[in-house]
Amino acid sequence: MSLIDALNWRYAVKKMNGQPVEQEKVDKIIAAAHLAPTSSGLQPFKLIVVTNQELKEKIAPIAFNQSQVIDSSHLLIFAANENYTEEGIDAVFNRMNAERGLPLDTTDAYKAQLKGMILSRTAEENFNHAARQAYIAFGIAIAEAAVLKVDATPMEGFNGPALDELLGLDKKGLKSVTLLPLGNRDEAGDWLVNLKKVRSPKEEFLIEFK
Repeated sequence: MSLIDALNWRYAVKKMNGQPVEQEKVDKIIAAAHLAPTSSGLQPFKLIVVTNQELKEKIAPIAFNQSQVIDSSHLLIFAANENYTEEGIDAVFNRMNAERGLPLDTTDAYKAQLKGMILSRTAEENFNHAARQAYIAFGIAIAEAAVLKVDATPMEGFNGPALDELLGLDKKGLKSVTLLPLGNRDEAGDWLVNLKKVRSPKEEFLIEFK
């Protein structure tokens, strides 16, 4: 199935049936998110996977009792770094150079330039930047799920600070950004399942300079 075919197949599932998704497929979705491009390769976010049913039930009220949280097979949580640090940037480039068999000082000039730009910004600016990087991985995970015919429901509707406190993310320098329940659609119980996918007309969506 092509990506376009997969995106036409997918929709934001409103009711899942609670059936498990094969772990092999979930692993591929996680791998796709892990391989997502990020600014300077910094990967300033974490992916949290929740399968514990009791914990999903605690998360549900935080997500305004959206049933997909409870009925999902796997609940993916994308959490961005609250800020960038000099130590964190050093760790990324040291790993990169070591795994490529290069001297650790290979990227010193670029790293110094990057630190000068990033570390001069406010924590809020850096969190917003990190959150945008998390969204790239979020989108790629949604696309890979569609290719694998795994249903997914992108969610921003939740209380981030409450979720961060529940999972202890606030103590890890992380803030939750988005949720992605993975599961299987309940075709009998989902009002959206058979409705036409609607997007704005291409001539309104696309702006071309030729």
